[in-house]
Amino acid sequence: IIHFHQSHYRDFKNYYLHYVCRQLKAYFPELLSYTRFLALMPSVVVPMCSYLTSKLGKPTGIQFVDSTKIEVCHIIRAKRNKVFEGVAHHGKGTMGWSYGFKLHLIINHLGEIVALK
Repeated sequence: IIHFHQSHYRDFKNYYLHYVCRQLKAYFPELLSYTRFLALMPSVVVPMCSYLTSKLGKPTGIQFVDSTKIEVCHIIRAKRNKVFEGVAHHGKGTMGWSYGFKLHLIINHLGEIVALK
């Protein structure tokens, strides 16, 4: 899930079917179907947040704050999205309207995440 946002793929379906299922199959021998993966995706939000929280760095006195959007789908398809229904929200930024999440990070001068929301 995290690597998708660092990849060049524009949508998760193509990323999963063309990259994960083909290139990473050796690393995931019991790979789930795309439909099953989508059904299970909301259940990873809490464990993923717990993992990230356990890896937080310590404040050093020099900190940087930034935020970015994590789009779930195009704004036009927001009403049909069932995966993050009730969790994702509509928002407006400098690039227009989006449907998804807003990630806020505080990073120390060593590049370690100090806080996230």
